[in-house]
Amino acid sequence: MQSLKQVLRKFDPVKDKYVSREFQTFGLHLAEELDDYKHRSLYIKLAKTVHRSILERALSFVVDSNAKNKGALFMWKLKELRKNLKIKEGILKK
Repeated sequence: MQSLKQVLRKFDPVKDKYVSREFQTFGLHLAEELDDYKHRSLYIKLAKTVHRSILERALSFVVDSNAKNKGALFMWKLKELRKNLKIKEGILKK
């Protein structure tokens, strides 16, 4: 995970004029890693709402694979990780 200092060093006000928050930067990073720039708004929303550790685990799973459609594999893995987390939370609450 990048620190705020590292993000600000890479920030270019001309190129990144609409990126003002860290989660937006991470969402764009996800879109670039998954070669799915068309759905960048989805990744920005996920970066805002989903815990960062879950997103990073799903991303590392996809980067290690050689899938053709990395975006679909990322969404599938994200769904699996969130489902497993809910099951674990349900067991711990009982």
